[in-house]
Amino acid sequence: MGLVLVGALAGCDNEPAKGAAKAVTSAVQPVKEEPAKEATTSTVKYKFDQAESKVQWVGAKITGKHDGGFGTFEGTIDLVDADPTKSRVSVEITMDSLTADAEQLVGHLKSKDFFEVETYPKSRFTSTAVVAGGDGGASHTVTGNLELHGVTKSITFPATITVQGDTVAVKAEFAINRKDFGIVYPGKPDDLIKDDVLLRLNISAKKSQ
Repeated sequence: MGLVLVGALAGCDNEPAKGAAKAVTSAVQPVKEEPAKEATTSTVKYKFDQAESKVQWVGAKITGKHDGGFGTFEGTIDLVDADPTKSRVSVEITMDSLTADAEQLVGHLKSKDFFEVETYPKSRFTSTAVVAGGDGGASHTVTGNLELHGVTKSITFPATITVQGDTVAVKAEFAINRKDFGIVYPGKPDDLIKDDVLLRLNISAKKSQ
């Protein structure tokens, strides 16, 4: 759920990803086909409510950390038989909507040192598998292909997914290694940037009318 999904880096607690689940990164996986439209199957589409959803990151360097997020993103969940394990999620993030807690940092993060938003304007995540159970008490484990900075890899991370009425809620917190996606800017020699970036997803998806 973009996924994902992604970070930048740097300013007190300089280990924001410490203790967090770390996404398992591997080669791209086959994407789930569209849910079957059979008489015995009920597929309901839910769309992300951007006003009630958040895609956030925390990145760090030796001297501290920075918090930020993405203001523009859209996504859908095809919920099959009210069962997340049969379902599929897709997310697209507009990278130019990046925000940070220090205004002067935003331009640098959008530059060639980091996200190169003019060259790679979108980041995308498409799930390939959702299974029950997850680390840290999560209800599920999600696997999907994350396209970030022109690189696509499969990532696996724990998430808590709740289906209630007309809403599907997804919450996840995990770390990815920025270098897996070709974001290799080291920072200053005396203030190196951490490789791991913490991602926080708090998604509310509403049933489409």
